[in-house]
Amino acid sequence: MRIVAVTMLLALALAGCASTPRSINNVCSVFDQKQGFFGGWYTEARRAERKYGVPAEVLMATIRIESGFDADARPPRRKLLGFIPWKRASSAYGYSQALDGTWQRYKRETGNMMARRTSFADAVDFVGWYHQTSNRTNGVALNDAYGLYLNYYAGHAGYRRGVWRNNPQMQKSARKAAGMANQYGQQMRQCGR
Repeated sequence: MRIVAVTMLLALALAGCASTPRSINNVCSVFDQKQGFFGGWYTEARRAERKYGVPAEVLMATIRIESGFDADARPPRRKLLGFIPWKRASSAYGYSQALDGTWQRYKRETGNMMARRTSFADAVDFVGWYHQTSNRTNGVALNDAYGLYLNYYAGHAGYRRGVWRNNPQMQKSARKAAGMANQYGQQMRQCGR
């Protein structure tokens, strides 16, 4: 009887970890929903902030724009002949929408070989690592959500080449990420995070 009760509690706790939070435009609500027995998303975001120097609101805004906090997010499949599901536009996957090659590089450089793109802790660590690399590589300030997101979207080499300058979609996404980071920062101050 005890084993069944413990198993059910563990299953319920794990099910809550995998679900996409509601009210994703309110970071305090997201943190409240994703608080677990052994820490939660707030703890992981602050850990990445301390490790990489990127404010938690910038990390959370990046993930919000990339995946909407959906662990299984992927780009939609293209259609062959207009109706046959075909290949995806890229290998982006998980909370961070990290590409296969970039994820492998992250694992090698950080030594986090067991990292999974569907793990929030690993994804927020990845975003912090990527943004810190943008700072070292392209000189973007760690609190510049707009510039960091342009690096995230275009890649470090693409950012250096200035591919975003003539790309209104990239600029719009970066403005959205910067606005979300600002909103999240205000919300975190209001809710005492």
